[in-house]
Amino acid sequence: MSASSKWLSVVGIGEDGVGGLGDAAKRLIGEAEIVFGGKRHLALANELIKGESRAWPIPFDTAMREVLALRGQKVCVLASGDPFLHGVGVTLARHVPSGEMIAIPAPSAFSLAASRLGWALQDVETVSLHGHSIDLIRPLLQPNRRVLALTSDGEGPAAVASLLAGHGFGASKLTVLEALGGEDERIRTTTARGFDLEKINALNVLALEIETGPEARVLPLTAGRADALFEHDGQITKRAVRAVTLAALAPRRGELLWDIGAGSGSIAIEWMLADPAMRAIAIEGDAERAARIGRNAAALGVPGLKVIEGTAPAALAGLPTPDAIFIGGGGTDAGVMDAAVAALPSGGRLVANAVTLEMEALLLARHAALGGELTRIAIARETAIGSMRGWRPAMPVTQWSWVKA
Repeated sequence: MSASSKWLSVVGIGEDGVGGLGDAAKRLIGEAEIVFGGKRHLALANELIKGESRAWPIPFDTAMREVLALRGQKVCVLASGDPFLHGVGVTLARHVPSGEMIAIPAPSAFSLAASRLGWALQDVETVSLHGHSIDLIRPLLQPNRRVLALTSDGEGPAAVASLLAGHGFGASKLTVLEALGGEDERIRTTTARGFDLEKINALNVLALEIETGPEARVLPLTAGRADALFEHDGQITKRAVRAVTLAALAPRRGELLWDIGAGSGSIAIEWMLADPAMRAIAIEGDAERAARIGRNAAALGVPGLKVIEGTAPAALAGLPTPDAIFIGGGGTDAGVMDAAVAALPSGGRLVANAVTLEMEALLLARHAALGGELTRIAIARETAIGSMRGWRPAMPVTQWSWVKA
């Protein structure tokens, strides 16, 4: 398709407005019959707009119905910085083939922030907290790590500072970069513990240089995180067994897990911590435990974990198709196992743990009928025996893992 037949243009614009645009971007805005954008974007480009200006509807329409209805006309969409970095370009690309659009990005807020700080962008963790829970930053709080976070508003930096100070990262250096590239650009630095900045521009990027104190709540990078990191009532897949279970589940980027009988949610949470693209649904019949799973998910930095309060198999109806399923160790309901097996697509993985003889018998029967792999997990921990030390064995776990043909 030739450039002339591309009906949609997506132009990134910075706080410097028209002055920061190249000739091609200016031409696309000027030639457009309709120009979409936020009120701020439309004001920045106002002198170039000759067609109709349309501000985005509230609430924002992620289906882009207004834009799609104009297919074939000359349409321009204005966006902040790079439209394809946490921007509207990503949303548009879900509905408009790349061959029908021209995109001209401006420097992203992250690029501008890195250039002001002299940071190598490839060595920096970036996260968008715009419209999202600040809990997303928790897994990134690693010793000596540099993080750039796009916040939602002028209150965002103080909220992040409070989170850091409350979890042992109070000495971390925080730099707030406001209205980058515009006349109101301002850069101020403080610490999480001493945060006292006021009147912060709603358009800001927060730069973090992480310092860990003795009590810092650092989340390890591998599966099998300490049980103490999870709030639980004893209904938790213990650390060592959890690590083995996650290895058997074999997470792959972007996959969806059903954690049936989730207890504390530890399996689903660690599944999601494997990669930001991971998804999980925790199904738990006990209301108090279901609420606890939500708290654990936030505290460990995966607030996107979906919690279903209900009992399987009934609670599984209507859920999106999983790539993998985990069934905890206490159940004996063959109907749950039947529903799990039926729900998996070809290539889907099922891992089930048994700590009771009844559940073990169910797994042995399924192994005999369907194949797969059986593993016996036996762990002993050092403990006091009178004035000396010895090994105290934990309850053994029988694990069945299976891949659907």
